[in-house]
Formats: sequence, structure tokens, C-alpha cells
Amino acid sequence: MKTIGLVGGTGWVSTMEYYRLINQLMNQKKGGLQAARILIYSLNYGEIDALNQKGDKLSVMLTMKHAALKLEGAGADCLLLGANTAHQYAEDIQQALRVPLIHIGEETANSIVSSGLKKVGLLGTSYTMEMDFYKEKLAEQGIETLIPGEEDRNFIHQRISEELLQNQFLPETKSRFLQIIQQLQAEGAEGIVLGCTEIPLLITPEDCELPLFNTTQIHAQAAVDFAQ
Repeated sequence: MKTIGLVGGTGWVSTMEYYRLINQLMNQKKGGLQAARILIYSLNYGEIDALNQKGDKLSVMLTMKHAALKLEGAGADCLLLGANTAHQYAEDIQQALRVPLIHIGEETANSIVSSGLKKVGLLGTSYTMEMDFYKEKLAEQGIETLIPGEEDRNFIHQRISEELLQNQFLPETKSRFLQIIQQLQAEGAEGIVLGCTEIPLLITPEDCELPLFNTTQIHAQAAVDFAQ
């Protein structure tokens, strides 16, 4: 079994979910008392957020690259960045590594293609929704991406920062997220990408008639498939 390296802490809530999912999925494959080999480097997201507030993306990238190199040096056979937004730095980090970085956007695109869908709505931080690094990975697979309007994007980003990253999942926030999903459906979305690793803890398949792409689960499954 290979060792999975996870750059976590972005934030800690979804890092716990990664740990649970990876071990659960590995156990489903291996049975008995088998679980995954995992190395976790958990960043202090408060420091990352302070750098983001200053617009210092270079320092954010270097912080994540340092964590990834530490994991590789400790014996990780592959790397995961435990946040969708962090993948804006994926190419720079991969260039510094000898082991593969499993890209959450690429794996999500593969999952969408396997489902036969061509147009999806994307929910995530403002960075993930508005920048091209994520949508390009979907476009490479022929997938069209819809994002919410500006007011809804601001709402989603704020609630991720002020609630979900602090392990708060409020009914009124869930209701608004579902309204946003309904609007994307009305605009032609055939499925919804939960493109922030905390959102699947708020919105579940039982809440929505559209197919949901849980990027945390997809990413964890890809790591297990690699490491088994």
C-alpha cells in the first residue's frame, strides 16, 4: 500500500472529513482492520487567510509548497491539497515534487464525464468560482460551467469563511444555498459541483434533485485508488 500525503488545515473541518473518507474507502477495498497510510501536514488557516487578505498569493503558494515537500520527504507517494481553492497553486507545487499531485478539478471532471453530463453549476469560494484554474479543468473535458450571480457568489464565499470553516452549518444558510442551486438548474445546470470541501457537509444528495459532485469524496476516492 502506498502512502497518501495530505496538505490539510484549509480548513481543519474538511481535513477531518478527508481523513474519515480515505480510511473508510480504503477499508471498503481491503476489508478487515485495513486502513490507509496517511501523512497529514495541517496548516494554520488563520495565517493563510491573513496572507490572502493582503493579496500575497506568492506567500500562500510557498507555504503550501513547503508543506507538500515536507510530506514528500516524509515518504508520501502522492499529494493531495485538501481544498479546491488551493488548486490555483497546483501546477507550481507539482513542479517542485517528484511524486504526483492528484488534482481535485481533474478528478471531478472525470466524474462528471462518467455521469454523461455536459453542463454543471459550480459552488465554491469566490476564487474557485471566478478564477479560471478550476473551470479550465472542466472545459478540457468538454464540460460547460455555470456560476451564480455576483450577489450569490459573495454570499457563498462569506458563509464558507464565517460559518463552514468554523464548523457551523446553519439551516438558513442551507436554504439559501439550495435556492442558488435551483437558480443554476433553471439556467440549464444538469448537476452541481460542490467545489469547496466543506460544502458537502452542508448540502447532501437528499437535499437536491440534481446530481451533486462531492469533490471531497471524489478526491479521497482518487487517492485511495492510487494508493491501494
